[in-house]
Amino acid sequence: MRLGVAAILLTLGAAGCSAGGETPAQAAGARGSAPVVPVATAKVEQKSMPLALAVIGTAEASSIVAVHAQITGLLTSVNFKEGDDVTKGQVLFTLDRRPLEGALQQAQATLVRDTAQAAQAKSTAARYDDLQNRGIATKEQADQARTSAAALDATLESDRAAVENAKVQLQYATITAPLAGRTGALIVHEGNLVRANDATALVVINQVAPIYVSFGIPEGKLPELKRYLAQGTVRVEAAAPGETTTSSGRITFIDNAVDSTTGQIRIKASFPNGDHRLWPGQFANVVVTLSTEPDAIVVPTAAIQNGQQGNYVFVVKPDLTVDLRTVVVQRQVAETAVVQNGLKPDEIVVTDGQLRLVPGTRVSVKSGPKGPSSKVEP
Repeated sequence: MRLGVAAILLTLGAAGCSAGGETPAQAAGARGSAPVVPVATAKVEQKSMPLALAVIGTAEASSIVAVHAQITGLLTSVNFKEGDDVTKGQVLFTLDRRPLEGALQQAQATLVRDTAQAAQAKSTAARYDDLQNRGIATKEQADQARTSAAALDATLESDRAAVENAKVQLQYATITAPLAGRTGALIVHEGNLVRANDATALVVINQVAPIYVSFGIPEGKLPELKRYLAQGTVRVEAAAPGETTTSSGRITFIDNAVDSTTGQIRIKASFPNGDHRLWPGQFANVVVTLSTEPDAIVVPTAAIQNGQQGNYVFVVKPDLTVDLRTVVVQRQVAETAVVQNGLKPDEIVVTDGQLRLVPGTRVSVKSGPKGPSSKVEP
Protein backbone atom coordinates (compact mmCIF):
# COMPACT_ATOMS: atom_id res chain seq x y z
CA MET A 1 0.00 0.00 0.00
CA ARG A 2 2.80 2.40 0.76
CA LEU A 3 4.23 1.85 -2.70
CA GLY A 4 0.80 2.50 -4.34
CA VAL A 5 0.21 5.75 -2.47
CA ALA A 6 3.63 7.03 -3.49
CA ALA A 7 2.92 6.25 -7.12
CA ILE A 8 -0.39 8.14 -7.00
CA LEU A 9 1.24 11.22 -5.44
CA LEU A 10 3.94 11.24 -8.10
CA THR A 11 1.34 11.06 -10.86
CA LEU A 12 -0.70 13.94 -9.42
CA GLY A 13 2.40 16.12 -9.05
CA ALA A 14 3.40 15.55 -12.63
CA ALA A 15 -0.09 16.47 -13.84
CA GLY A 16 -0.12 19.71 -11.80
CA CYS A 17 3.17 20.82 -13.25
CA SER A 18 2.07 20.16 -16.80
CA ALA A 19 -1.28 21.96 -16.31
CA GLY A 20 -0.41 25.32 -14.64
CA GLY A 21 3.20 25.43 -13.54
CA GLU A 22 5.74 27.67 -15.41
CA THR A 23 9.41 27.82 -15.10
CA PRO A 24 11.08 31.27 -14.76
CA ALA A 25 12.44 30.95 -18.29
CA GLN A 26 8.97 30.17 -19.65
CA ALA A 27 7.44 33.20 -17.80
CA ALA A 28 10.09 35.52 -19.15
CA GLY A 29 9.48 34.24 -22.66
CA ALA A 30 5.74 34.78 -22.32
CA ARG A 31 6.14 38.39 -21.15
CA GLY A 32 8.54 39.30 -23.99
CA SER A 33 9.32 42.97 -24.89
CA ALA A 34 6.92 45.98 -25.23
CA PRO A 35 5.39 46.41 -28.74
CA VAL A 36 6.99 48.85 -31.19
CA VAL A 37 4.56 51.63 -32.23
CA PRO A 38 4.67 52.89 -35.85
CA VAL A 39 4.64 56.71 -36.06
CA ALA A 40 5.11 59.56 -38.51
CA THR A 41 7.71 62.19 -37.67
CA ALA A 42 8.93 65.63 -38.67
CA LYS A 43 12.01 67.66 -37.96
CA VAL A 44 11.99 70.79 -35.83
CA GLU A 45 13.05 73.68 -38.07
CA GLN A 46 14.40 77.14 -37.45
CA LYS A 47 13.41 79.64 -40.12
CA SER A 48 11.84 83.02 -40.77
CA MET A 49 8.11 83.12 -40.08
CA PRO A 50 5.67 85.94 -40.82
CA LEU A 51 3.71 87.61 -38.06
CA ALA A 52 0.35 87.72 -39.80
CA LEU A 53 -3.40 88.07 -39.36
CA ALA A 54 -5.65 85.78 -41.41
CA VAL A 55 -9.20 87.07 -41.98
CA ILE A 56 -12.07 86.78 -44.43
CA GLY A 57 -12.80 89.82 -46.59
CA THR A 58 -15.14 90.89 -49.36
CA ALA A 59 -14.04 92.29 -52.71
CA GLU A 60 -15.57 95.64 -53.70
CA ALA A 61 -15.40 97.57 -56.96
CA SER A 62 -13.27 100.68 -56.57
CA SER A 63 -15.91 102.69 -58.47
CA ILE A 64 -19.51 101.93 -59.42
CA VAL A 65 -21.31 104.07 -62.01
CA ALA A 66 -24.93 103.73 -63.07
CA VAL A 67 -25.20 105.12 -66.61
CA HIS A 68 -28.32 107.24 -67.24
CA ALA A 69 -29.55 109.24 -70.22
CA GLN A 70 -29.46 113.01 -69.74
CA ILE A 71 -31.97 113.71 -72.50
CA THR A 72 -35.18 112.14 -73.70
CA GLY A 73 -34.94 110.30 -76.98
CA LEU A 74 -35.10 107.06 -78.94
CA LEU A 75 -32.27 104.62 -78.26
CA THR A 76 -30.92 103.89 -81.75
CA SER A 77 -27.83 101.74 -81.03
CA VAL A 78 -26.05 99.80 -78.29
CA ASN A 79 -22.33 99.51 -79.02
CA PHE A 80 -21.25 96.85 -76.52
CA LYS A 81 -22.27 93.45 -75.21
CA GLU A 82 -23.32 93.08 -71.61
CA GLY A 83 -20.40 91.82 -69.53
CA ASP A 84 -17.81 93.50 -71.79
CA ASP A 85 -14.78 95.34 -70.48
CA VAL A 86 -15.00 98.96 -71.64
CA THR A 87 -12.50 101.81 -71.62
CA LYS A 88 -13.06 105.36 -70.49
CA GLY A 89 -14.67 107.41 -73.29
CA GLN A 90 -15.87 104.37 -75.25
CA VAL A 91 -19.25 104.94 -76.96
CA LEU A 92 -21.89 102.81 -75.25
CA PHE A 93 -25.26 104.14 -76.52
CA THR A 94 -26.49 106.44 -79.27
CA LEU A 95 -29.81 108.30 -79.19
CA ASP A 96 -31.71 109.79 -82.13
CA ARG A 97 -29.73 112.92 -83.06
CA ARG A 98 -32.10 114.47 -85.61
CA PRO A 99 -34.27 116.56 -83.24
CA LEU A 100 -31.16 117.82 -81.48
CA GLU A 101 -29.39 118.69 -84.71
CA GLY A 102 -32.48 120.66 -85.83
CA ALA A 103 -32.54 122.54 -82.52
CA LEU A 104 -28.86 123.41 -82.92
CA GLN A 105 -29.38 124.73 -86.46
CA GLN A 106 -32.32 126.83 -85.29
CA ALA A 107 -30.25 128.34 -82.46
CA GLN A 108 -27.42 129.10 -84.85
CA ALA A 109 -29.82 130.78 -87.31
CA THR A 110 -31.26 132.91 -84.54
CA LEU A 111 -27.75 133.98 -83.58
CA VAL A 112 -26.99 135.02 -87.16
CA ARG A 113 -30.20 137.04 -87.41
CA ASP A 114 -29.66 138.82 -84.11
CA THR A 115 -26.02 139.49 -84.99
CA ALA A 116 -27.13 141.37 -88.09
CA GLN A 117 -29.74 143.31 -86.13
CA ALA A 118 -27.18 144.20 -83.46
CA ALA A 119 -24.82 145.52 -86.11
CA GLN A 120 -27.60 147.65 -87.57
CA ALA A 121 -28.50 148.97 -84.09
CA LYS A 122 -24.89 149.95 -83.42
CA SER A 123 -24.73 151.80 -86.73
CA THR A 124 -27.97 153.63 -85.97
CA ALA A 125 -26.78 154.60 -82.50
CA ALA A 126 -23.56 155.99 -84.00
CA ARG A 127 -25.53 158.14 -86.50
CA TYR A 128 -27.79 159.53 -83.78
CA ASP A 129 -24.75 160.43 -81.71
CA ASP A 130 -23.37 162.36 -84.66
CA LEU A 131 -26.71 164.08 -85.30
CA GLN A 132 -26.99 164.99 -81.63
CA ASN A 133 -23.55 166.52 -81.69
CA ARG A 134 -24.57 168.65 -84.65
CA GLY A 135 -27.86 169.60 -82.96
CA ILE A 136 -30.08 167.86 -85.48
CA ALA A 137 -31.29 164.96 -83.28
CA THR A 138 -32.48 165.20 -79.74
CA LYS A 139 -30.75 163.60 -76.78
CA GLU A 140 -33.77 161.35 -76.26
CA GLN A 141 -33.47 159.92 -79.77
CA ALA A 142 -29.76 159.20 -79.28
CA ASP A 143 -30.37 157.50 -75.95
CA GLN A 144 -33.09 155.33 -77.46
CA ALA A 145 -30.77 154.21 -80.27
CA ARG A 146 -28.02 153.33 -77.81
CA THR A 147 -30.52 151.37 -75.65
CA SER A 148 -31.69 149.37 -78.66
CA ALA A 149 -28.08 148.52 -79.54
CA ALA A 150 -27.32 147.42 -75.95
CA ALA A 151 -30.48 145.27 -75.84
CA LEU A 152 -29.49 143.50 -79.05
CA ASP A 153 -26.01 142.88 -77.62
CA ALA A 154 -27.66 141.16 -74.67
CA THR A 155 -29.80 139.16 -77.09
CA LEU A 156 -26.63 138.02 -78.83
CA GLU A 157 -25.24 136.70 -75.55
CA SER A 158 -28.48 134.79 -74.99
CA ASP A 159 -28.30 133.40 -78.53
CA ARG A 160 -24.72 132.25 -78.03
CA ALA A 161 -25.74 130.51 -74.80
CA ALA A 162 -28.61 128.82 -76.64
CA VAL A 163 -26.20 127.57 -79.30
CA GLU A 164 -23.84 126.17 -76.66
CA ASN A 165 -26.74 124.49 -74.88
CA ALA A 166 -27.91 122.94 -78.15
CA LYS A 167 -24.39 121.62 -78.75
CA VAL A 168 -24.31 120.08 -75.25
CA GLN A 169 -27.72 118.49 -75.78
CA LEU A 170 -26.45 117.04 -79.03
CA GLN A 171 -23.43 115.60 -77.22
CA TYR A 172 -25.78 113.92 -74.76
CA ALA A 173 -27.13 111.89 -77.68
CA THR A 174 -23.86 109.93 -77.57
CA ILE A 175 -23.41 108.23 -74.20
CA THR A 176 -19.82 107.21 -73.40
CA ALA A 177 -18.27 105.21 -70.57
CA PRO A 178 -17.29 107.54 -67.71
CA LEU A 179 -14.60 105.11 -66.54
CA ALA A 180 -12.87 101.90 -67.49
CA GLY A 181 -14.52 98.84 -66.04
CA ARG A 182 -16.79 95.86 -66.50
CA THR A 183 -20.36 96.29 -67.69
CA GLY A 184 -23.23 94.48 -66.04
CA ALA A 185 -26.54 93.35 -67.45
CA LEU A 186 -28.03 95.54 -70.19
CA ILE A 187 -31.25 96.96 -68.76
CA VAL A 188 -32.56 99.03 -71.71
CA HIS A 189 -32.26 97.68 -75.24
CA GLU A 190 -32.15 99.30 -78.66
CA GLY A 191 -35.46 100.74 -79.86
CA ASN A 192 -36.72 101.85 -76.44
CA LEU A 193 -37.55 105.41 -75.56
CA VAL A 194 -35.35 106.62 -72.74
CA ARG A 195 -36.10 109.65 -70.60
CA ALA A 196 -33.81 112.18 -69.02
CA ASN A 197 -32.75 111.23 -65.50
CA ASP A 198 -34.94 108.13 -65.48
CA ALA A 199 -34.71 106.10 -62.26
CA THR A 200 -33.72 102.99 -64.25
CA ALA A 201 -30.11 102.98 -65.37
CA LEU A 202 -29.14 101.87 -68.86
CA VAL A 203 -26.25 99.80 -67.50
CA VAL A 204 -24.01 99.67 -64.40
CA ILE A 205 -20.23 99.70 -64.75
CA ASN A 206 -17.95 98.35 -62.03
CA GLN A 207 -14.30 99.31 -61.98
CA VAL A 208 -12.50 96.06 -61.10
CA ALA A 209 -8.92 97.15 -61.71
CA PRO A 210 -7.94 98.35 -59.17
CA ILE A 211 -10.26 96.67 -56.71
CA TYR A 212 -10.81 96.97 -52.96
CA VAL A 213 -11.01 94.15 -50.43
CA SER A 214 -12.83 95.12 -47.25
CA PHE A 215 -12.25 93.16 -44.03
CA GLY A 216 -12.32 93.59 -40.27
CA ILE A 217 -9.77 92.94 -37.57
CA PRO A 218 -10.29 92.80 -33.78
CA GLU A 219 -9.93 96.15 -32.10
CA GLY A 220 -7.15 94.70 -29.90
CA LYS A 221 -4.98 94.26 -33.01
CA LEU A 222 -5.39 97.87 -34.15
CA PRO A 223 -2.47 99.37 -32.14
CA GLU A 224 -0.16 96.65 -33.44
CA LEU A 225 -1.32 97.22 -37.02
CA LYS A 226 -0.82 100.98 -36.76
CA ARG A 227 2.67 100.49 -35.32
CA TYR A 228 3.78 98.26 -38.18
CA LEU A 229 2.09 100.53 -40.74
CA ALA A 230 4.21 103.39 -39.47
CA GLN A 231 7.29 101.19 -39.96
CA GLY A 232 6.22 100.39 -43.52
CA THR A 233 6.47 96.61 -43.13
CA VAL A 234 2.81 95.66 -43.63
CA ARG A 235 1.93 93.49 -46.63
CA VAL A 236 -1.54 92.38 -47.65
CA GLU A 237 -2.32 89.33 -49.76
CA ALA A 238 -5.72 88.10 -50.89
CA ALA A 239 -6.97 85.09 -52.80
CA ALA A 240 -10.40 83.93 -53.82
CA PRO A 241 -11.60 80.65 -52.28
CA GLY A 242 -9.95 77.75 -54.03
CA GLU A 243 -7.24 79.92 -55.58
CA THR A 244 -3.61 79.11 -54.88
CA THR A 245 -2.24 82.28 -56.49
CA THR A 246 -2.52 85.36 -54.27
CA SER A 247 -2.75 89.03 -55.18
CA SER A 248 -0.63 91.60 -53.38
CA GLY A 249 -1.98 94.96 -52.27
CA ARG A 250 -1.69 97.68 -49.67
CA ILE A 251 -3.91 99.12 -46.94
CA THR A 252 -5.54 102.35 -48.09
CA PHE A 253 -8.31 102.91 -45.55
CA ILE A 254 -8.89 102.41 -41.82
CA ASP A 255 -12.35 103.29 -40.55
CA ASN A 256 -12.68 106.14 -38.08
CA ALA A 257 -14.57 104.09 -35.49
CA VAL A 258 -14.77 100.56 -34.12
CA ASP A 259 -18.03 98.72 -34.67
CA SER A 260 -19.42 98.35 -31.17
CA THR A 261 -21.60 95.37 -32.13
CA THR A 262 -18.73 93.21 -33.42
CA GLY A 263 -15.69 94.73 -31.70
CA GLN A 264 -13.93 94.99 -35.05
CA ILE A 265 -12.66 97.86 -37.15
CA ARG A 266 -13.19 97.99 -40.90
CA ILE A 267 -10.16 98.15 -43.17
CA LYS A 268 -9.80 98.38 -46.94
CA ALA A 269 -6.87 97.25 -49.04
CA SER A 270 -6.35 98.17 -52.70
CA PHE A 271 -5.19 95.58 -55.25
CA PRO A 272 -4.16 96.28 -58.88
CA ASN A 273 -6.15 93.21 -60.01
CA GLY A 274 -4.89 93.39 -63.56
CA ASP A 275 -5.56 89.67 -63.98
CA HIS A 276 -9.13 89.99 -62.60
CA ARG A 277 -8.57 87.27 -60.02
CA LEU A 278 -10.69 89.18 -57.52
CA TRP A 279 -14.32 89.94 -58.36
CA PRO A 280 -16.76 92.39 -56.74
CA GLY A 281 -18.94 90.76 -54.11
CA GLN A 282 -16.66 87.73 -53.81
CA PHE A 283 -15.29 86.48 -50.50
CA ALA A 284 -11.52 86.48 -50.23
CA ASN A 285 -8.98 84.95 -47.87
CA VAL A 286 -6.89 87.87 -46.64
CA VAL A 287 -3.51 87.62 -44.92
CA VAL A 288 -2.11 90.80 -43.38
CA THR A 289 1.60 90.29 -42.76
CA LEU A 290 2.78 92.73 -40.11
CA SER A 291 6.43 91.69 -39.99
CA THR A 292 8.73 88.68 -40.27
CA GLU A 293 10.28 86.93 -37.27
CA PRO A 294 13.72 85.50 -38.09
CA ASP A 295 14.98 82.23 -36.59
CA ALA A 296 11.61 81.03 -35.32
CA ILE A 297 11.31 77.44 -34.04
CA VAL A 298 8.52 75.74 -35.98
CA VAL A 299 6.88 72.31 -36.12
CA PRO A 300 3.79 70.98 -37.90
CA THR A 301 0.62 71.68 -35.97
CA ALA A 302 -0.12 67.94 -36.06
CA ALA A 303 2.73 67.42 -33.59
CA ILE A 304 1.12 69.63 -30.91
CA GLN A 305 -1.00 67.75 -28.38
CA ASN A 306 -3.17 69.19 -25.61
CA GLY A 307 -3.03 67.85 -22.06
CA GLN A 308 -3.93 68.84 -18.53
CA GLN A 309 -0.59 70.58 -18.16
CA GLY A 310 -0.84 72.41 -21.48
CA ASN A 311 0.64 71.72 -24.90
CA TYR A 312 3.19 68.96 -25.37
CA VAL A 313 4.94 66.94 -28.08
CA PHE A 314 6.59 63.55 -28.27
CA VAL A 315 10.29 63.82 -29.14
CA VAL A 316 12.01 60.83 -30.75
CA LYS A 317 15.36 60.11 -29.08
CA PRO A 318 18.37 58.54 -30.86
CA ASP A 319 17.51 55.05 -29.50
CA LEU A 320 14.04 55.35 -31.13
CA THR A 321 12.19 55.77 -27.85
CA VAL A 322 10.02 58.81 -27.21
CA ASP A 323 10.08 61.47 -24.56
CA LEU A 324 7.17 63.76 -23.62
CA ARG A 325 8.16 67.43 -23.85
CA THR A 326 6.03 70.34 -22.65
CA VAL A 327 6.06 73.26 -25.12
CA VAL A 328 4.71 76.81 -25.33
CA VAL A 329 3.06 77.61 -28.67
CA GLN A 330 3.39 81.28 -29.59
CA ARG A 331 1.07 81.23 -32.63
CA GLN A 332 -0.04 79.13 -35.56
CA VAL A 333 0.41 80.01 -39.22
CA ALA A 334 -1.60 77.74 -41.52
CA GLU A 335 -0.38 74.19 -40.72
CA THR A 336 2.74 75.33 -38.87
CA ALA A 337 3.08 76.12 -35.16
CA VAL A 338 5.66 78.60 -33.87
CA VAL A 339 7.07 77.25 -30.58
CA GLN A 340 8.35 79.79 -28.09
CA ASN A 341 10.27 77.29 -25.95
CA GLY A 342 10.57 73.57 -25.29
CA LEU A 343 12.19 72.43 -28.55
CA LYS A 344 15.51 72.80 -30.32
CA PRO A 345 16.28 72.82 -34.06
CA ASP A 346 16.79 69.42 -35.76
CA GLU A 347 14.97 67.47 -33.04
CA ILE A 348 12.48 64.89 -34.29
CA VAL A 349 8.85 65.07 -33.17
CA VAL A 350 5.95 62.69 -33.71
CA THR A 351 3.17 63.96 -35.97
CA ASP A 352 0.96 60.86 -36.13
CA GLY A 353 0.39 57.91 -33.79
CA GLN A 354 0.55 59.79 -30.47
CA LEU A 355 -2.46 58.00 -28.96
CA ARG A 356 -0.45 54.82 -28.36
CA LEU A 357 2.59 56.57 -26.91
CA VAL A 358 3.83 57.07 -23.38
CA PRO A 359 7.27 58.25 -22.34
CA GLY A 360 9.81 55.52 -23.10
CA THR A 361 7.75 53.77 -25.78
CA ARG A 362 9.86 52.33 -28.60
CA VAL A 363 8.75 53.46 -32.06
CA SER A 364 9.32 52.64 -35.70
CA VAL A 365 9.20 55.51 -38.18
CA LYS A 366 6.81 54.80 -41.03
CA SER A 367 7.27 58.24 -42.63
CA GLY A 368 9.50 61.23 -41.96
CA PRO A 369 13.03 61.54 -40.56
CA LYS A 370 14.27 58.86 -38.18
CA GLY A 371 16.72 60.94 -36.21
CA PRO A 372 20.44 60.55 -35.59
CA SER A 373 20.18 56.80 -35.20
CA SER A 374 17.62 54.55 -36.87
CA LYS A 375 18.90 51.22 -35.55
CA VAL A 376 17.25 49.48 -32.61
CA GLU A 377 19.69 47.68 -30.38
CA PRO A 378 18.62 44.12 -29.52
